[in-house]
Formats: sequence, C-alpha cells, structure tokens
Amino acid sequence: MTPSARNPNDGVTAIIEKNTQSSESKHEDFAAKPVAPQELDGHVIDSEAVPPAEDESAERATEDLEALHQAPSGPAYSVFSHRQRKFIVFMVACAGFFSPLSANIYFPALNALSRDLKVSNELINLTLTSYMIFQGLAPTVFGDLADMTGRRPAYVIGFIIYIGANIGLALQNNYAALLVLRCLQSTGSSGTVALGNGVVADVSSSGERGKFMGIAQFGPMAAPALAPVIGGILTQFLGWRWLFWFLAILAVVYLIPLLITFPETGRNVVGNGSIPPPGWNMSLLNYLKTRKIEHNDALNRTVSRQEMKAAQAELARKRKLRWPNPLKTIYIILEKDVGLLLLYNSLVYTAFYDVTASLPSQFAEIYGFNELQIGLTFIPFGVGCSVASILFGRLMDMNYKRVAKNAGFRIDIKRGDDMRNFPLEKARIQVFIIPLYFGIAAILCWGWVLERNAPLAAPLVLSFVIGLCLTGSFNVMSTMLVDLYPLSPATATAANNLVRCLMGAAGTAVIIQMINGMGRGWCFTLIAAIIFFTSPLLWAELKWGPKWREQRRVRVEKLEEEKEARKAEIEIGQEDVI
Repeated sequence: MTPSARNPNDGVTAIIEKNTQSSESKHEDFAAKPVAPQELDGHVIDSEAVPPAEDESAERATEDLEALHQAPSGPAYSVFSHRQRKFIVFMVACAGFFSPLSANIYFPALNALSRDLKVSNELINLTLTSYMIFQGLAPTVFGDLADMTGRRPAYVIGFIIYIGANIGLALQNNYAALLVLRCLQSTGSSGTVALGNGVVADVSSSGERGKFMGIAQFGPMAAPALAPVIGGILTQFLGWRWLFWFLAILAVVYLIPLLITFPETGRNVVGNGSIPPPGWNMSLLNYLKTRKIEHNDALNRTVSRQEMKAAQAELARKRKLRWPNPLKTIYIILEKDVGLLLLYNSLVYTAFYDVTASLPSQFAEIYGFNELQIGLTFIPFGVGCSVASILFGRLMDMNYKRVAKNAGFRIDIKRGDDMRNFPLEKARIQVFIIPLYFGIAAILCWGWVLERNAPLAAPLVLSFVIGLCLTGSFNVMSTMLVDLYPLSPATATAANNLVRCLMGAAGTAVIIQMINGMGRGWCFTLIAAIIFFTSPLLWAELKWGPKWREQRRVRVEKLEEEKEARKAEIEIGQEDVI
C-alpha cells in the first residue's frame, strides 16, 4: 500500500498496524531475511538490496525486480515534512550549542579565575577535568531517560538544572563551589548532544542521516569559534561572573521556544511521528493544533480518540517506564565492533581537547596575550570545527550513495534501509580516514611550532587544520555509532560521551604537567604518535565489523523471539485460567 500524505497531528489515521507493532523492537540493521517489505521500528525495510548480477540473465532479473518495486509500500520512516525536520534539527543544533559553549567560553577566564580565587593553574584545570567527567556520566542517565520517555522531558529537565547551576556559578566566591557547580553545569548541558543525535535518528533514515547530523553538529562545532571570543570580551570588560549570567539568560531564552514549538520525536513515544504523545509531553503548538482538530472533526472524533489511545497504550506497554539505567551504556561498550570504535574515537577526542585546554596558558606564556586576545585566537580553530560539521555531513551521504551503488544496494530514504547486507563500516570510515592522518600531522607540527615560539600565523593555521580534520573524524564515528543502534541512539551516544569524555578528562588533567615535563614539542609528538599507531583499529573495524554486527543482529533477534514466545505462553496460561 502506498502511504498517504500525513502530518504528526492527524497521525491518528496512520496508527501502527498489528504486524508493525510486533516487529517494532528490531533495529534498523537487524531486519529479518527480506522476503516482502516489512516494517521495523516504525519504518519499513524495503527488501530490494539486489546483489550484483553475474550474467545477462541475472541482470535482466535484477531489472525486472526493480521495475516491480517502483512503488514502494508501507508507512514512511518519518511523517514529519522536510520543512518540519529542518526546523527540528535546527532546534537540536541550538540545544547542542550549550555544552561546548559552556566549556569553551570558560577558557579565556582560566587565568583570571586563578588570580581571583588564588589557586594554581593546575587546580583551575581540574575544573575542566571535572566538567568533562560529568560530560561523560550525565548523558548515560539522560540518554536512557530520553529513549524511554521521549526527548522533550529530558531536554526540559536538563535545561532547568543548567540554568540553576549557572546562577550559582555567578554568585559563588570560592574554589570548592566553583568545582561542584561546574559539575552541575555539565550535568545539565551535556545531555543535549546525545539527545540531538537521538532526535536526528528519529526523523532521518541512514541514507540521509549524514546531512541532518551535519546540521545538528553545527551548533556544537560552532561553539569553539564563538564561545572563546564571547568569553574573552565578557571577562576582559565585565569580569568572569558575567560568563555565567550570560549562559543562564541564554538558556532561558532558548527554553521558552522549546516548550512552545519543539515536538516530541522519540520513536518509543510517537512511532514515526504519526501517534500523538501524551498531553503532558506535547509542545504548546501541538496541543493547540490537536484541540483544534478534535473540535472541528466532530464526526471522526470518537474513533480517532480511541485509535490514538490504543496506539499510545501499545507503545507505553513496550517502553515500560522505569528509573533511568546508566549501566545500559556498558552493554553497548562491551560489543566488539562498538568497543573498537569508541576506543579510537575517544583517543582522537582526547588529542583534540588537549590542544584546546593547553592553548590559553601556552599563548599567554609565549605571546603575552590577555583574555580577549586568547579568545580571538580560538576563531580559526572554531571555524575549522564549524566547516567540518557541514562538510563531513555531506561527504557521508555522498559516500553512502556511492558505496550502495557499487554494492547493488537500493537506498530507500523515505522508509529506511535494510542494513543487514550493507557495508556500513566501509561507507563511514572511508570518509574520514585520509583527513584523520592530516589531523595527526597537524598535531605533531603544532607541538614543535609552539616549542620554537613561531610567529602567530603558524599555530593559527594549524589550529584550523586540527579543528577541521579531527572534528570531522569523530563526528563521522559518532554518526556511525547511531547507525549501529538506531533504536537507542541517545543511549548509544551517551556511551560514546562516557568513554571519550572520561579519557578526555584524564588528558586535560595531565596536559600541563606533560608540557612542563617533556616540552611542548615532545608532548604533542607523543599524542600524535598514540593516535597514529592505534589507527589500525579502524582497519580491524573494516575487516571484522560486519561479521560482529551480524552476530549481534542474530543474537538480538533470538532474544526477541524468546521474549515473544514467553509472552504468548503467559497469555495462553491466563486464558486457560479464565
């Protein structure tokens, strides 16, 4: 059947059918052997991945099969229009701006805080370390909460915590309070990146996910360009307390339109967007629109309300509300293919953060810069990060299509792809492997340029290259992780944040001591060497990743079958008792 045009508010006419409900628990890449189009996780796996023909008869058969499938069947992966999805991802990008904004706006104030609170640079750097630790821990709770109850509640709770922490930071007067409140600030803001990746997975299939992920990452990646400049200006002219007043006011300004306009997208709550969320989880616009539809459509009101409640109850039964379990991220980390990816991604992220964390103290020492000048030196670095978010997003989609064409794999952007036979690892890793090595070379040069007290232009150019290449690399790896776990994208991203932020925290805790003990040149030579000599992990992912992914698919399907069998036995037993 061909799906009719729908929007999220009249989605009660597109309620998930019975056969759809029985298969929603499967992952996008965990589709059963394709025989006919089958809906998984609220979308359809169009089983049209035809292997390359080996002779003329096979080629004719392939063409005949493709002709038969010109009118794909089943509901869309997402009923949100392209315009709605662009707005949703724009809001996600704005929300994702807050976590790196809070981290990077702080850099120009490090020296001023050290003077005012009368503590050493090493102790001030521990506030960076504590921020990153909670940046890794908090999303493990928010990610599971968002996958279970929806994206909107997690966003609202996070921003309320964040606003309170910033007000406290603006009023505190001692180092202990600074350390504790920075942890709370990180807790409130750090979930936004994991939630953003979850929203992108909700509204976009794998074939177009790179483009939308690039837009969503633009906010987080633009922060290194803007935040240090803002931080430098505020610290230089108004004092460091205004950093936190500025963040609190900005968060309030964002939270208001979030409550009014941002729709719920969690697939465990609204399916593909066709099932309205519970009333308490609606945006103000969605609530008013739903009330208007019910008021005007008196003839169908009763039937629609019954269908809506039935669909909502079915989804609620499956997600089983409970206290968020941060240990779910550990299960993801222990998967072999995901573990390799997380380990290498965390190493690249740590190198990236070592450069940014050491820049204020080194530029103050080498060039005698004040807070405003230090903030300005972050601009090339931030521009590289911003360009990477858009550029690598486009490259991911282009390479996805190229690999699919070479593999004889038909992409169904509208309804989602069957990832079982698709070389996902190849499609993603090919995008960043060469830029990654350019980034490693730039880190090596960065250390020796600072060691020789080179003219300012040299480290600024290198900072642009580092921002472009390393940011692009770990953005692609983060997108690949979402591809591997489309049903729990926020939890998967939380696992990514946990590993990379804890390792990054360790790196920022020791980077100043490493520079003082080894010198700038040898310190960053060691960092570059670690990333280079561990890069074979990516080749291992390319070779064995598809096999490990298939083993996980079979294991998950078997567990789902056993779960359904136990459920059927219980129902039969209850009927016998009656």
